[in-house]
Amino acid sequence: MSRRTSLKLTDERERQLEKATEIVANGPDDDPPMSVVIDAALTHLIQSEENIREARNELDPETIQRFNTDALELEYRTRIKSSWR
Repeated sequence: MSRRTSLKLTDERERQLEKATEIVANGPDDDPPMSVVIDAALTHLIQSEENIREARNELDPETIQRFNTDALELEYRTRIKSSWR
């Protein structure tokens, strides 16, 4: 991962941050800082990957594939790939 000092907010990224903020907020009047929203998203991504890895030992591949997302995708029960890169 390369380190950058600024984060470019495209329209799509801004929309995603607004939606994520709604999920993280404690109510309609809560406005959590962007760092809290990003921390929550990163935590969710990491935990989701761990959950898929654990569940694939107990469930069949077709069931696990129902939980694929744009960020994480199970392939043939052999590996989990990130669709971002």
